[in-house]
Parts: sequence; structure tokens; C-alpha cells
Amino acid sequence: MSGVTRHAVRKPLEGIGLWEKMARRRAVLSFDLELTSRCNLDCRHCYINLPARDRASKQKELTAAEIDRLGGEAAALGAIWCLLTGGEPLLRKDFSGIYRGLKERGLKVSVYTNATLVRPPHVRLFQALPPDVLEVTVYGATRETYERVTRAPGSFAAFERGLDRLLAGGVKVRLKAMALRSNRHEIDRIAELCRCRTRETFRFDPLLHLRFDRDAIRNREIAAERLAPAEIALLERSDPERFAALTSRCGELIQSEPEGTGCRHLFRCGAGLASFAIGADGKFRLCPSLTHPACLYDLRSGSLSDAWERFVPAVRAMTTDRREYLEKCGACPVINLCLWCPAHAYLETGELDAPVDDFCHMAWARAESLKKG
Repeated sequence: MSGVTRHAVRKPLEGIGLWEKMARRRAVLSFDLELTSRCNLDCRHCYINLPARDRASKQKELTAAEIDRLGGEAAALGAIWCLLTGGEPLLRKDFSGIYRGLKERGLKVSVYTNATLVRPPHVRLFQALPPDVLEVTVYGATRETYERVTRAPGSFAAFERGLDRLLAGGVKVRLKAMALRSNRHEIDRIAELCRCRTRETFRFDPLLHLRFDRDAIRNREIAAERLAPAEIALLERSDPERFAALTSRCGELIQSEPEGTGCRHLFRCGAGLASFAIGADGKFRLCPSLTHPACLYDLRSGSLSDAWERFVPAVRAMTTDRREYLEKCGACPVINLCLWCPAHAYLETGELDAPVDDFCHMAWARAESLKKG
């Protein structure tokens, strides 16, 4: 960690600003729970997926009993929303029991899935206990494009069957797409397909994270799928709903405190203020993308309350003396349009406080697009 200092925190909320203290005290909690890092697809852009039969990964996964314990601890902390994600969560044979258990804890449970593994029992489960959100990702409007992304023969037909089962069963579904180099030519068709199949708002995501496991070969594949900043800005502008949302947020600063350019704190985002994430291996993270070893807490040897009350403030108190960061990111007038944060910086560079040129280009492309109104 170049120039990064981690401050010890002896009392909950000590060492962070008043705004942050109040935000955490008023927070209504939500959390992401990765049930597995394994997936039945092999998508070119994925930052986490491992083969469905990866035994080492499966052995590290939280058991249903551990998940039930953590669900209870989360509810006791005041958590209301829980997102079940992966990998592909439906790969877990005990998915139904896990889902029911979390719902019985009083949590509003959402699920992110590729829908290829949806079977009639899943539909009956979601009919009986409707998820807060059931989001299905669409990778292409045609078999050729879909399977170019997933690299899994037969996956497009499986996706269509799964989605049809959900919709025919009256399960409320939200659709989204990843905007990639491999499917850019079909984005309009994907949007049309999605909006015809469901009344829910369709969304797309053109922002691709690098791998959590830092696999160099897979990272090159992800980089090759990224659209250029100008392309992303144009794509966002062409979608009225997304552009309106971006415009409405453009005045919201990432900084949590008005400390000006002299602020040395790394975490000016909302990580750990009202939400957290739990990895498939039981590691607590302030946000789904924050995987730096110094920012992980092992819930198998500690409690969720300890992670939330003691560990989170300690991580959020991290500061940096890195001049490049302080003079560039720390003083940037368009940082509210930028992808930069310590989590993304670490994935891109291996350091929590390193600027990322691609993020700068994206922020300024967005700024120029917004100026045009």
C-alpha cells in the first residue's frame, strides 16, 4: 500500500468525521451475500467466476448453517435487504433452503442469476416467497452473440427456457445487460428484447471490473471487452432513463465531508456506511469490490457485529500521503462522475491509492456529455 496508513480504532466510530458517524448511526442496512464464486457459464468479462466443478472453491464456500447464522447476525444489526449473488447462486443445491432461511429471518431477499439453471421448483419457490428483486442478466439477443460472451454452447436456449419459466409463473423479473465489445452491436436489440419481455425497468452496465483473483490472462480478456470512454458516454446518452439518472446525480459529490483538496482519507465513498458484502468464503468486505487483504475480515473467526462496529471504522480511517493521488483524484472537479475508489484502484493497479488514467478519461467523457444537455 503505497503511502497508505491504517489507523487503529479503539472505539466504534472513533477517528472518522461527524457526517460519517451520523450516516452510519442512521443507516438502514443492506448486504450482498455471494453464495458461490462458481458459475456454469464462462463469460469473457466476469471478474469472479470459477468453473462449476471447481472443488477447491466449493470446499471454501460458507455452509447453509453458517449462512443462517450470519443472516441472523445481520438481522440483529438492523439489516433489511439481502442480495444473493455469485458466481451463479442457483448452482448451490441447497439454494432453496438458504433462501427460505433468510426470508424467515425477516430479510427482503433479492437474487441475481443468469436464469439458465431455473427449474420448476425454483419458480414454485419464488411464487411462494417472492424475492424483492429477481434480476436476470442478458448477454445477447441472438444465440451467436450470447454464446460468444458466455463461451457455453447451449446457454442461450437454457437462458430462454429459464426466463420463460419465470415469466410464465408470474414471477416478477428485472432484466439487465452488460455492454461489451462482443455485444455492442446488439445493445439496441437486447434492450428491445428485454422491454418486450418484462415491464420492469431495463438497465445496462458498461463498467467492467478486473478479476478478484488478479488472473492476468482473464484480465486481458476483460480489458479487451471494455468499451472506450467516448463509446460509453454515447451509449449512456442514447438511453433516456440512464442519462436522466446520471444527470440527476451529477451534482452529488463522492466526498463524505467538505474537507477540500487537503483531505487525506481514501474512503470518500459510501463503502461500509449503510451496506457491506460477504464473500462465498466468509470474508467480510465493506463493499462487493473491496478485496485488498488489509480490508478483509474473516467471519469464520469473528462476528458480524465486530466487523461492523470495529473493523469498518478502522478501514474507513485509512489515509494516504501519496502526492499523485492527493493532487489528482483528491482535487478532481469531476470525481463524482468517476469510477475511482480504493476498491477499483486496487483491482486495476494493486494499490489502494493509485490514480487510474482510464477512470479519468471516463469521468471527463461523461462531463462533456452532460455539458451538451
